[in-house]
Amino acid sequence: MNGQTIKLPVGGTVHLVDDDPTVLAALRWLFESVPWDVQAYESGDQFVERYDGEGPACLVLDLVMPGMSGLALQHALNERGWTLPIIFLSGQGKIPDAVQALQRGACDFIEKPFGNDVLLECVRLAIERDAEKRTESATREARQRRLAGLTRREHDVASRVVAGMPNKVIAMELGISPRTVEVYRAQGMRKTGARSVAELVRLFMDH
Repeated sequence: MNGQTIKLPVGGTVHLVDDDPTVLAALRWLFESVPWDVQAYESGDQFVERYDGEGPACLVLDLVMPGMSGLALQHALNERGWTLPIIFLSGQGKIPDAVQALQRGACDFIEKPFGNDVLLECVRLAIERDAEKRTESATREARQRRLAGLTRREHDVASRVVAGMPNKVIAMELGISPRTVEVYRAQGMRKTGARSVAELVRLFMDH
């Protein structure tokens, strides 16, 4: 490992897919020695059957395998909407395959033989990327749940507040009194937990 220090993510899982048991064993030893949690699969079909979507994680995937190829597995994951970061390993050196894999969203395409440091750094970055995406997604879903608790009228008022409309204008547009607008506005702020209009704007931007 050339004496370099590898910055490690917390709680990362590396999913390995390779039809060669020797390669699987070697990669498992490498990643567990770091350490990361490791799940190994001997085929793409086996991975699709067993993958549970838990993260943060990444997939280290052999390009050429009997049955479902690496590219076919990537396509299957994309079709299911699974956004697990993928690192391809290839001993073939096929540029068109590398281009296709990267265009479909793969994190990296590493040719064999490769240095352990190179692979470990790619995996670290992929797991960190997945952790960030999962955090962003969870935050966005939490914000959407906060908006989902509004009544139709509270939502009507809040959306106009976000658009910068004064209470009097909102009242005229909705056919209610300015005082009623203030009541709905206060209820909307309380239900969403927004402490300011700026925070309310961020909630609507993610909706």
